[in-house]
Amino acid sequence: MTTMDQSRVSTSRPAPRTPDVSLRGVARRFGDVVALDGVDLTLGPGEVVGFVGPNGSGKTTTVRVLLGLLRPTSGRATVRGWDCWQQSQQVHHLVGYVPAEPGLDPRLTGWQVMRRSRRLRGGTDDGRAEEVARRLDLDLGVRVGDASRGTRQKLAVVLALAHRPAVLLLDEPTTGLDPVSQREFHRLVGEQTAAGGSALLCSHVLSEVEQTADRVVVLRAGQVVAEGTPAQLRARSPFRVRARLGTSMPYELLRDLPGAADVRVEGDWVQCAVPPAALPALCARLAEHGVLDLECGQDDLEQSVLAWYREHR
Repeated sequence: MTTMDQSRVSTSRPAPRTPDVSLRGVARRFGDVVALDGVDLTLGPGEVVGFVGPNGSGKTTTVRVLLGLLRPTSGRATVRGWDCWQQSQQVHHLVGYVPAEPGLDPRLTGWQVMRRSRRLRGGTDDGRAEEVARRLDLDLGVRVGDASRGTRQKLAVVLALAHRPAVLLLDEPTTGLDPVSQREFHRLVGEQTAAGGSALLCSHVLSEVEQTADRVVVLRAGQVVAEGTPAQLRARSPFRVRARLGTSMPYELLRDLPGAADVRVEGDWVQCAVPPAALPALCARLAEHGVLDLECGQDDLEQSVLAWYREHR
């Protein structure tokens, strides 16, 4: 090997790994109704992304596009490089899907549902199915039609994990689960990502998203309106301040602060909400009137996301 060849070897870099999930400019229309409008989203190995938004924002439509059940009007969706529409069979081998409302044949037992899934999908590991069922305290011998809402949801989780998928698509996955089963489900998702897999978590339970997700994507009317870690989204949240002052403060001094909202002056008590950048100016103005009592707090993730909803109506 020549010196030049050795140099090439020593400076070469491995090619970047294909994202587990990639949406690029994905739009989906139903006639005149725009369900998705140019959505960009990437999900990397070992990552849980919380996908949040109000009803009708496009979360379930996005999941259906990723499952190859809907063809994008424009743009492209892939799972580990496979096109979700054109190569949906390959995608289905990589994906585990937990819907909010599992459509299971009520005549079958859990084991019979598993066997049917094995015939349709292949690759199902009975040992893995038994392990997940045990951890969720699920009896696979129960007939679906006789099962409670939570039991059917547990079975959906077992079906999603039995073939050891690379990517989990979770659409309100803990609906109907008791708190103990919810905690065990989150452990299962954590093990999935620790092993190099990934998960897209659609949920209205924002406390669940905050505890589980590495990154949060906020969807509104088919568009991504905010994205970041839970801490980054909270950092954009306003501070809510309530203070009792030694001297009266004119209402205008609070109202005129950049971004001030919910301004109230009641006797010697004042309160308002300001963005983080305006907090020093607010504190300076309050100090001029002698602060006797002060309460200050920042919105949590749930309040932050609700604020994004309101701003993008």
